[in-house]
Amino acid sequence: MATFLYKLGRFSFRRRHFVALLWIALLTLAGVGAASAPTAGSSSFSIPGVEAQKAFDLLEQRFPGSSADGATARVVFKAPDGQKMTDAAQKATVEKTVKELGDGSQVVSVTDPYTTNAVSKDGTVAYASVKYEVSSVELKDSSKEALETTADKARDAGLTVEMGGDALQAEPDQAATGEIIGLALAAVVLVVTLGSLVAAGLPLLTAIIGVGIGVSTITALASALDLGDTTSTLALMIGLAVGIDYALFIVSRYRAELAEGRSREEAVGRATGTAGSAVVFAGLTVVIALAGLSVVGVPMLTKMGLAAAGTVVVAVLIALTMIPALLGYAGRKVKPAGEKGKRFGRRTAEEPAGGTTAGTTAGTAGGTTAGTTAGTAGAAKPNMGARWASFVVRRPVAVLLLGVVGLGAIALPATRLELGLPDDGSQSTSTTQRRAYDLLSEGFGPGFNGPLMVVVDAKGSADPQAAATAVGDEVKGLKDVVTVTPATFNKAGDTAMITVIPDSKPSSTDTEDLVHAIREAGTGVTADTDAKVLVTGTTAMNIDFSQKLTDALIPYLALVVGLAFLLLIVVFRSILVPLKAALGFLLSVLAALGAVVAVFQWGWLASLIGVEETGPIMSMMPIFMVGVVFGLAMDYEVFLVTRMREAYVHGESPSQAVVTGFRYSARVVAAAAVIMMAVFAGFIGSGESMIKMIGFGLAIAVFFDAFVVRMAIVPAVLALLGKKAWWLPKWLDRILPNVDVEGEGLRTPADVRDVDPDEDRELVRA
Repeated sequence: MATFLYKLGRFSFRRRHFVALLWIALLTLAGVGAASAPTAGSSSFSIPGVEAQKAFDLLEQRFPGSSADGATARVVFKAPDGQKMTDAAQKATVEKTVKELGDGSQVVSVTDPYTTNAVSKDGTVAYASVKYEVSSVELKDSSKEALETTADKARDAGLTVEMGGDALQAEPDQAATGEIIGLALAAVVLVVTLGSLVAAGLPLLTAIIGVGIGVSTITALASALDLGDTTSTLALMIGLAVGIDYALFIVSRYRAELAEGRSREEAVGRATGTAGSAVVFAGLTVVIALAGLSVVGVPMLTKMGLAAAGTVVVAVLIALTMIPALLGYAGRKVKPAGEKGKRFGRRTAEEPAGGTTAGTTAGTAGGTTAGTTAGTAGAAKPNMGARWASFVVRRPVAVLLLGVVGLGAIALPATRLELGLPDDGSQSTSTTQRRAYDLLSEGFGPGFNGPLMVVVDAKGSADPQAAATAVGDEVKGLKDVVTVTPATFNKAGDTAMITVIPDSKPSSTDTEDLVHAIREAGTGVTADTDAKVLVTGTTAMNIDFSQKLTDALIPYLALVVGLAFLLLIVVFRSILVPLKAALGFLLSVLAALGAVVAVFQWGWLASLIGVEETGPIMSMMPIFMVGVVFGLAMDYEVFLVTRMREAYVHGESPSQAVVTGFRYSARVVAAAAVIMMAVFAGFIGSGESMIKMIGFGLAIAVFFDAFVVRMAIVPAVLALLGKKAWWLPKWLDRILPNVDVEGEGLRTPADVRDVDPDEDRELVRA
């Protein structure tokens, strides 16, 4: 692996024009594809195998022409203060509005509030339902504009008019300012870490190019593959974070190789061969975690995971090829690590992470030689990473207990986790969807925003009418039911629809209990009448989705952690180190979920990040965080612990190897974590609750994993384990492939080519 990447790095350095033009061509091609692709709306939502989806599919089959999957809109009217919607003037305005809505293109039907009893008891609120013949994805812009124009006319007549439903998608603020601030903070961290604007600009430039290619490709394929906006947002979030980090590791290692006196081409090859090997395996863990989302069986989640995984692959390839090419263009503008130390007033001996001291023998790709001893490693003045590691090694039990207990306490709120999907009630109060939601709750009760659709499949029943009546009677007797409409049959008379209005809001546990109660009651009806009873609707679909994700969490966790565990065994050639890595990840992700529950469900400090409405945590959040955070956590594990193993196999004691690993890696890992946190935190300002929650969850998870688990718990555990940490059964050692992450295969060729043998021997004697 290291030898191949070494050659790739040198090739990219020598053929920099070809490599740069290749990536620019790919970016241009993706950009043209995105610009010329048809506009895609929000992706369709389906969950194969669950009851709500089966009922939905049955309606499509038994009620042909009803456009069961067609977009819907609710136009909500509120009378001026002191007036009612039943007044002649208001009634005339509404009836005119209903007529104009019905004349719109793609409209199947529009209900009149005065003929469908859609006026609140106090007469202040009324609504009209608009049904379209196509889904929200296929809805023309002209149809949406007609809906908004008609509503504006009613507002001009003096009514308060708000709209909800999937026909008019929300367009919340995407907090571009927050994302820009995040990138600006990342740039500052890069400048401080790498010591120059040119060196800092390389990771930012390559990350932006990688994300540009990934997101543009997603945009180009969005219509054909039914990809929603969230897919590209996730790819942007993940791709930007890992793209900057991967490039940072290689540039940092390159500067360290220069500090050892190597030529620039050789330094590029060495950096790509060593740090690049770690980038490949770190990227693989992220790809495994994201692509593994496909095992959940939810098409939308599969598409999100594969799209983000593809962007990570692009980030890895760019780091391995374009970074070496750009380093060739930069020439002497990217200084060796020692020169950066002088600029900031530090001694040259204090080497940054990923590098080595100038006094270390140049013969090792990893930055240390087989002849380096613990005493030599300690000869240089310890940097902050080395001092911290020394402290942990001296007090491993205290640090371990403090880290585990602290994260355990933060994870406690996760035991009260409530899952659901965001609806219009979780949107910002600045959106018309949220205001329509509130008006309907005010006029008709909170459950009106989440009606349940009970489908009676009476094809096998002797008396379909009696079966439907029995279902209606059973549902009326259940707790938390406000209204049950009479059954509506299809033309064949073998299938009926019954609408049930709950007393509780869609996201409440009471509504979830009602769905389960209706299904249990339907089992009895089926036994008596041979009619099947199914519950669907947006609320029921969300409940089934949450349950499907919960059921898939353990298998998904086993798959992802299992594959990554095997991968890390190959990288570290150890059993206990990968096991410790996996357990540490579980601790950090549980703590992050606890923090998400405390803020978004309980409302702690919610105002600080602009959470306007607390409620259940997004259903996909646990499984999504498991996938993404695991991949990112393994990044830090690979980059930090490979330097420890490198020092250990070159003769250092286990404790000294921990200190050496921190001396060379802690600073750059900390910088990478801060960059990732900054990028993720930039999405907290989004007006969309789902993106806000993901941004916060990932940012806090990176903080816990990088600074508590990897920087405190990992060295404490390794110090306690000693040599046992690197134990591997001999039979397993024989069958495992040697991937050479440390770059052992690079030592002899590079030494012969770039280093004076007499000088090398003199350094070893010193």
